[in-house]
Amino acid sequence: MTNAYHSPDSTPWFPNPPAPAGYPPHPGAVALYGPHFHQDPARLYREMRQQHGPVVPILLEGDVPAWFVIGYRELRHVLSNPQLFSRDSRRWNAWDRIPPDWPLMAYVGYQPSMLFTEGAEHQRRAGAVSSALTAVDQFELRNQCERIADSLIDAFTGSGRADLMAHYAHPMPLLVIAAMFGLPNSEAPGLVVDVSATVNGGAQAMEAYQRVQATMQRLLDSKRERPGPDIPSRLLAHPTGPTDEEIIQDLIVVMTAGQDTTANWIGNTLRLMLTDERFAVTLSGGRRSIGQALNEVLWEDSPSQSSIGRWATQDTQLGGQRIRAGDGLIIGMAAANADPQVRPDSYGGSAGNHAHMAFGHGEHGCPHPAPEIAEVIAHTAVEVLLDRLPDVMLAVPAETLVWRSSVQMRGLAALPIEFTPGYVTGRG
Repeated sequence: MTNAYHSPDSTPWFPNPPAPAGYPPHPGAVALYGPHFHQDPARLYREMRQQHGPVVPILLEGDVPAWFVIGYRELRHVLSNPQLFSRDSRRWNAWDRIPPDWPLMAYVGYQPSMLFTEGAEHQRRAGAVSSALTAVDQFELRNQCERIADSLIDAFTGSGRADLMAHYAHPMPLLVIAAMFGLPNSEAPGLVVDVSATVNGGAQAMEAYQRVQATMQRLLDSKRERPGPDIPSRLLAHPTGPTDEEIIQDLIVVMTAGQDTTANWIGNTLRLMLTDERFAVTLSGGRRSIGQALNEVLWEDSPSQSSIGRWATQDTQLGGQRIRAGDGLIIGMAAANADPQVRPDSYGGSAGNHAHMAFGHGEHGCPHPAPEIAEVIAHTAVEVLLDRLPDVMLAVPAETLVWRSSVQMRGLAALPIEFTPGYVTGRG
């Protein structure tokens, strides 16, 4: 077993750092960070699978060891057995290696939200959120999405140029979520900035997170006095009686999870439609539908690449690897989607096939009907943009587009476009 991966011509592609001292043998551990991962993860997944099989020894940033589950069946097994693979990160046996300022702390540091709860407590919390989301009127939701999409396009349509990530894909989901929360229009712009800062991490992330918490507390206080047809009001009235702290934490989960994944779903779909002749933006030639593009992205370029994570509650075997109690597992949704054991032709058969792992699986998968709500937002965003800007095209060569540096998310740093300046609808 070598300590570097090789391309088909036997040229080393990238080196693998040595396993950390004091941790069980992690031979050939792969660095799950750096340019090789962010620019071409599909290639990395293939080479991982060839060398290690469905469960891969990896190193996260700071050379923190973990296991990367990339086999489709193995992933379903992990996500279907919460008693064996826990969501509570306090079980991790590597905490003594984690500095307080670790870049991935936001994803693994225990929080009293439904993300880290288990068993009956998780069912109670997730059930309340699911109930509140189910009451969303999807016809009104689509109308709201159209108005927000038009208002965002109005802001740049006269210039003939824009960055679709910064000016459209990123603000769109959060503005829709703010409307579903019944948040006053005056608070929405600040929330967009603060949630983005929280998701992106960095020196300002904690202060931004505290402002988001304060915004949610003010929102709950106002909804307790004047309930409305919105998600916070439904959670306050839910028969399970969630506390204010629980509601605030779970509203933040809904916002952050819904914003980043949906934004990148929009961006990745627009990139596909602007660069792949099968989705050529023209009314001639039988263009494939927006729905097909959205589904293909979930299979081939899923915005949810990986999830940190699960923690083994006891010693076990998985995919030929010995997993110790407390070991951390990274959930490789995008890698599992390309598993040749379930998809011999990784680029065929995705049309109409919704068995992808983009929304997770099991009790900690994306709660119903969040995937349907995300699809309404993403589909409307793409449709309105292509209707408003029929001659839109990339402003740079496709091969120069840069992907964000993130273990969990697959999204573009920018998506510059140019088009014929259009009209302002004034629908905002």
